[in-house]
Amino acid sequence: MTENDDKLIEQFLAPGRREIADDGFSRRVVQRLPDHRRERLAQVWTWTGFAVVLGLFIALDGVQLLWNALREVFVTTIEQGMAADIDPKSLLIAGVVLLFLGYKKIASLA
Repeated sequence: MTENDDKLIEQFLAPGRREIADDGFSRRVVQRLPDHRRERLAQVWTWTGFAVVLGLFIALDGVQLLWNALREVFVTTIEQGMAADIDPKSLLIAGVVLLFLGYKKIASLA
C-alpha cells in the first residue's frame, strides 16, 4: 500500500474510533499465559531421569547384556541355516531403522 492509501484508510476509520475500557482484561490475560519456569523444570527432570537411566544402564552392565543378546540372535540365525538367505546389508539397514524408531519413540515420550 502506498502512504496515500494509508491516510485514506485512517481518515475513513477515524470517525468510528473509540477507546474500550480495559477493566483488568490485559492483567488477566498475562496471568493466564503459560509459565516457562514449569517447562524448564520439566526439561530438567527429563534430562535428569535420562542421565539416571543411562547411568544405571552402564553401571548394571547393560551394554554387555545387549551385546550378548545380539550375538545370541546372530549365532542362532547362523545355526538355523537362515544366514544364507539374509543379505548383511539388509540386516544393517533393519538395525539402523529399528534404532531410529526406538529413538523417535523415546524422544516422543519426553
